[in-house]
Amino acid sequence: MPMIDDVAWLLFIVASLVLIVTPGQDMILVMSRSIAQGAGAGLATAAGVSVGLVGHTVLATLGLGALLHTSEWLFVVLKLAGAAYLVWLGIQMLRTRGHELAVSAGAPRSLWRLFFDGALSNVSNPKIAVFYFAFLPQFVQPGAAHPTLAVFVLGLVFAALTFLVKGPVGLGAGLLSGWLRWRPKVLTWLYRSSGAVLIGLGLKLALERKP
Repeated sequence: MPMIDDVAWLLFIVASLVLIVTPGQDMILVMSRSIAQGAGAGLATAAGVSVGLVGHTVLATLGLGALLHTSEWLFVVLKLAGAAYLVWLGIQMLRTRGHELAVSAGAPRSLWRLFFDGALSNVSNPKIAVFYFAFLPQFVQPGAAHPTLAVFVLGLVFAALTFLVKGPVGLGAGLLSGWLRWRPKVLTWLYRSSGAVLIGLGLKLALERKP
């Protein structure tokens, strides 16, 4: 297919995997949900994260990335919305106590809600839209016959690779959930540590200047 020849696939996959395995807000969110509620919760959150990236793929293809580069107010609005959501998630984790985690283990949150949390954590982050706009076109060969289609496909592949990496991370963390639930102090410490990191990431996003 001509479109396949338009993309530097090997370089793209290697660069993408390096970025995906680097710990960040998505990895922390997937692990914390999985540890608290089991492997299914981690997989649902990982799936939501990947679907959020599909949303950014569509936006990047339609040119929102370019708009964010030129529109200061739009970048600021999306940035603050994403930062506020991360801080809110972090505060919820900080306020969680050991006995509350034990109760939630028996009555986990809806998988759809966990899926939504994962998707929203990415959709509300303008840095990802800018990242997609700056990152994906680098792997489209000069003179490509269908550059817009190539960017769209690259975004979908990046989202799929994200799930292939973070899904097993959620599964592995979920396998530890039973052991951790019998040790509420350890689980509380993990939740609060994750909450503090999420708050830090949210504040970093809020204070970051427009690229």
